[in-house]
Amino acid sequence: MALSDVQTLYFEDLSVGLRETHAKLVTSEDIVAFAEISGDRNPIHLSDEFAAKTPFGSRIAHGIFTASLISAVIGTRLPGPGAIYISQNLRFLAPVRIGDTVETSVEIVELIDRGRRAKLRCACKVGDVLVLEGEAEVKVPPRPSVA
Repeated sequence: MALSDVQTLYFEDLSVGLRETHAKLVTSEDIVAFAEISGDRNPIHLSDEFAAKTPFGSRIAHGIFTASLISAVIGTRLPGPGAIYISQNLRFLAPVRIGDTVETSVEIVELIDRGRRAKLRCACKVGDVLVLEGEAEVKVPPRPSVA
């Protein structure tokens, strides 16, 4: 799936168990751009020399960069355009490195009619390694009425 393949699902289209995934190759350019956008210029992300002296041994991606891949799936695929974040919790479990391909998955685990909300299980993996997990709650637009 390319994130350019945007789909819009309305609350009425959703069901528990519905799932979308996306894979993203993480590049040095991604990390540098995220540092510029976020202002997080921690040398663990930007300096090979600094990062080599850390327990990670090399530069790693910002954890929130990895989490932003969840937002990309929510905003473009499940449920897609019009979805509004209510909350997100995250657990960072392992580093993401330059050259890793992160597979992000979002799955509906609960639908709440009141307020048209969906609870989502979110995960990011590199190969078989779970690097991030969490849950999100989003408000989902209703299907437009036909007049």
